Amino acid sequence: MTAVAERTNARITVAHRLARIQWDRYAALAATVVFAVAALWPHLLSAQGPYAMDFEATLQPPSAEHWFGTDEAGRDLYARVVHGTAASLGVGIGAAGVSLTLAVVLGGLAALGNRFVAGLVGWSLEVAFAFPALLLSLLLIAVLGPSALTLVLAVGLGTAPGYARMVRGQVLAAKGSPYVEAAVALGHSRERILRRHILPNALRPLVAVFALSIGQSIVWASSLSFLGLGIAPPAPEWGALLDAGRGYITVAPWLTVIPGLVIVLLALTTTTLGRHLQSFLEKGER
Repeated sequence: MTAVAERTNARITVAHRLARIQWDRYAALAATVVFAVAALWPHLLSAQGPYAMDFEATLQPPSAEHWFGTDEAGRDLYARVVHGTAASLGVGIGAAGVSLTLAVVLGGLAALGNRFVAGLVGWSLEVAFAFPALLLSLLLIAVLGPSALTLVLAVGLGTAPGYARMVRGQVLAAKGSPYVEAAVALGHSRERILRRHILPNALRPLVAVFALSIGQSIVWASSLSFLGLGIAPPAPEWGALLDAGRGYITVAPWLTVIPGLVIVLLALTTTTLGRHLQSFLEKGER
């Protein structure tokens, strides 16, 4: 009876784990669809504009009329969050694109360049990785001034060194793999080996990393906007909403709590998708 009970409990545990994994996947996909609709067609989710003011309805708590409450100018916070999705998601995707593009170029040079180039780029990556990314972002914003483009560049440059080191390791692992050695023994050209064997296998994990980095970039960008170094109010970008709401946190905490929860939800969504993509790609390799 004990053995039967143990097997039954094990099956129940496995079933629960599988059900939870499926729930994570489908919940992340559903949230992705909602965020995509909010970014591309915000009017489908909110008929009210993000700048419409009503001074007779200032600082109202969440209600049936105003789902997320209103701000100090009577603007509907739900409409501002929905319409701000495009700016926040655009900054996250743009920063992730800048970061991974630099990572591929620099990591590839560090792994495939001649001894001098590889050594110089590798040393530069180590120095950049040791340099605080937040400080680098702050310096860039101080030089170029706060804007959406500066935010994309600042976050992208700040996170690129870590991804470049990862790309370098992936390319070096692919160079030393048996299938590359077999291609060399068959007399294939260096360009063909690079194009058909090294790069596809080294860069495949970046598909999942890109999804993961979007959430990280959005958190970074929102943090900088919260410090007043990103997209300036009254733009409905989520970090700017946090910045605008902190002055009313004791009388209207929803102005800070709700945008913060939305940022966390999007970061969790992209992280979950990236994790499932990574698992899928690893299964494909096996």
